[in-house]
Amino acid sequence: MAVVPLQTRPTAVDIAGSAWPMYKLEAIALGLVICLVLALITGSLQVAVLVAAGVGTGRWVIGRVGARGTA
Repeated sequence: MAVVPLQTRPTAVDIAGSAWPMYKLEAIALGLVICLVLALITGSLQVAVLVAAGVGTGRWVIGRVGARGTA
């Protein structure tokens, strides 16, 4: 019986010679998506930017705490 090792999610991505943790990239992408969606829905860039910054910061902090717990 062959055993296939489980592929885990990468913890870092190399960008221009620097290792970026995945939680940082997820936070940036999530903030950008939230900003664009809210700007289209509300028509207010101020609200969209503030909410997206809060969501992105929350994801960043949660990711950092999780990365610290596994290291």
